[in-house]
Amino acid sequence: MNFAETLHTNPIFKIVADAAKTLNVPAYVVGGFVRDLILNRPSKDIDIVCVGSGIELAELVAKNSGREDTYLSVFKNFGTAMIKLDDWEVEFVGARKESYQRDSRKPIVEDGTLEDDQNRRDFTINAMAISLNDNNFGELIDPFDGLADIRRKIIKTPLEPSITFSDDPLRMMRAIRFATQLNFDIHPDTFDALIKEKERIEIISKERITDELNKIILAKKPSYGFLLLDSCGLLEKIFPEFVKLKGVETEEGKGHKDNFYHTLQVLDNASTKTDDLWIRWAAILHDIAKPATKRFDKKRGWTFHGHEEMGAKWVKGIFTEMRLPLNEKMRYVKKLVRLHLRPIALSKEAITDSALRRLLYEAGEDLEGLMILCRADITSKNGEKVKKYLRNFDIVEQKLKEVEESDKLRQFQPVVTGEIIMELFGIKPSKEVGIIKIAVREAILEGQIENTLESGIPFVLAEGAKLGLVAVEK
Repeated sequence: MNFAETLHTNPIFKIVADAAKTLNVPAYVVGGFVRDLILNRPSKDIDIVCVGSGIELAELVAKNSGREDTYLSVFKNFGTAMIKLDDWEVEFVGARKESYQRDSRKPIVEDGTLEDDQNRRDFTINAMAISLNDNNFGELIDPFDGLADIRRKIIKTPLEPSITFSDDPLRMMRAIRFATQLNFDIHPDTFDALIKEKERIEIISKERITDELNKIILAKKPSYGFLLLDSCGLLEKIFPEFVKLKGVETEEGKGHKDNFYHTLQVLDNASTKTDDLWIRWAAILHDIAKPATKRFDKKRGWTFHGHEEMGAKWVKGIFTEMRLPLNEKMRYVKKLVRLHLRPIALSKEAITDSALRRLLYEAGEDLEGLMILCRADITSKNGEKVKKYLRNFDIVEQKLKEVEESDKLRQFQPVVTGEIIMELFGIKPSKEVGIIKIAVREAILEGQIENTLESGIPFVLAEGAKLGLVAVEK
């Protein structure tokens, strides 16, 4: 297969080819760009391997680009360089061969040939190269039949899979990530090696594991990746809390749904509506505390009381363990987990304005994300039941819009502030001020008073009198 015509459409490849010719070093496009070119997937990352100095080649390419805005980064310790040109990122490295020690995924690196470099690649579909040399420009060099594996939709290692995974155990996560992103199968021998080498994942940092897991979560159908992780035993190693959702218990003929598969369905449902990683994480964690709160009641069957509150409390610990950010992203997920039952409860009962106000007040600017999660959480084998709940959700959302338009509760703050309360009674900051502030907020949310000074001050005076406070005369 020859890609000369395709490469000629991007001037970057001619600049690289000319620079390589000047330096008399063979150069090749390798890896993910080649794979994505064959799959017709968009890619702005180009990897160039040359049989020589990748840094020297990058420096000459930057010089020959004729562009002052060409950005060059050199990483001498790694023997690599990277050029940014427009929205393209081109990475350069000299061909290498690698060997590994048992206790580390960091290889011992030596200069090598193109064949050596292709041998060290993780999967056959990533081990293909396209020549940028005069004698065979555009020719596909495919020693492991990666093109055939793309056509067969197979993830397979170039060399013996157990050695590949033992050398660099992160490749186990990458195998599942690529299978999920591309909707490929994993070759049986490669999958057997995942099972055999799963313990080796323990030498990989949590940051690297979570980076791959997030890419799985952001795939079109992330449940496929989780099922693969579970089947080979990696999920138990990297996310044991999630595995605890598995299984169904039966008491007196009453069972509950398998929360593992339910959660994966919720995740897939959410993924059809949003690419937001944090809403997807909320889908993963929304029922995470169900195993800890599961109880059997003879009258009501299985219950999971308080799992939303407990799950919200667990979010920070899970984010810490996973090395996920402990900032507003974590707080967003925590809020969605804590509130995920509220809209569902509203869809099942008579909707009061006070309940809508409370939801608007607590969800605030995160209401849209919460509603995506809650819609995703409606799962049943009974299609009519799902349609009924979704219709009820439409009613809830319409009523939320109406209350929001009238009460403006997204940025809700009572106009009666603590300063006003202190001035009315001539007091300093105290427990009584806090009690009155809470009473004002509750009265507004219940619709007892309007959020105005005219309505609020008489209420404050009455509440103060209950506490023995006397208004200051003016």
